[in-house]
Amino acid sequence: MAEPEWRRRNRANWDERVPIHLNAPAVYNLQPLRDGTARLGPIAETVLGPVGGLKILHLQCHFGLDGLALARQGARVTGVDFSQPAIDAARALAAECGLDARFLVSDVYETAAVLPEPASFDRVFVSWGALIWLPDMAAWARVVAHFLKPGGYLALAEAHPAPYVFDSATKTSDGMPGWFHPYLARTPLIEDRTDDYADPGARLTNTRTHEWVHPLSDILTGLIDAGLRLDRFEEHDTVAWQMFDCLVRTDTGGYRWPDKPWLPLSYSLRASKPA
Repeated sequence: MAEPEWRRRNRANWDERVPIHLNAPAVYNLQPLRDGTARLGPIAETVLGPVGGLKILHLQCHFGLDGLALARQGARVTGVDFSQPAIDAARALAAECGLDARFLVSDVYETAAVLPEPASFDRVFVSWGALIWLPDMAAWARVVAHFLKPGGYLALAEAHPAPYVFDSATKTSDGMPGWFHPYLARTPLIEDRTDDYADPGARLTNTRTHEWVHPLSDILTGLIDAGLRLDRFEEHDTVAWQMFDCLVRTDTGGYRWPDKPWLPLSYSLRASKPA
């Protein structure tokens, strides 16, 4: 069956980003991983909880930086991403750091075909800018539920969909982001951008991407319909990257509004599979 256009374009875009991100220490600093001090940010660490000895599936793992940080903490990590260059880089980093982590190439929706281990993971972990690249939250939630063992849970730390309505490209006269995409549109947002968020000087050639702003109701309902129980949900005034030009860096490495918490910038949740 032919690969969908949205996936083909997105994969080409992310394939091209891998070498850029491997050399962008301001966003992807590899040194803490190499010297054994790598940690997740506070939002992701809190929602994930202690990981020592746990079997963790990291979906959309990119080149494995967060998954390998968890492996440093004693987790047994399997990372999955649709980009072959990203997985090659993750495997190389694991070997360089002497970490026993497994990395597989697969689209999220087809993970079961490359990982025949249903109901075997203590945690499924998804974080930061992942869901916007997927068209179907109900199907995504079924994948999460498929791999969780009874009593295990999804740990999700993600950008809040509300600020995706805005963008710095349409900023207002006072420097705040302007209207960009309707929250309830549920239609693909097709962008054509040459820039990369991790390296302002980089220029991409695979510039056309398909993205989806998913209302929180679609994400939460998808998880509930997949048989998972929502155990924890928090909204946060910070996000892991500089989503808008006006955001300022915090002491913990995230970014927040410069004056008032106008909108939540991220959220985190746990959704468990009943024992």
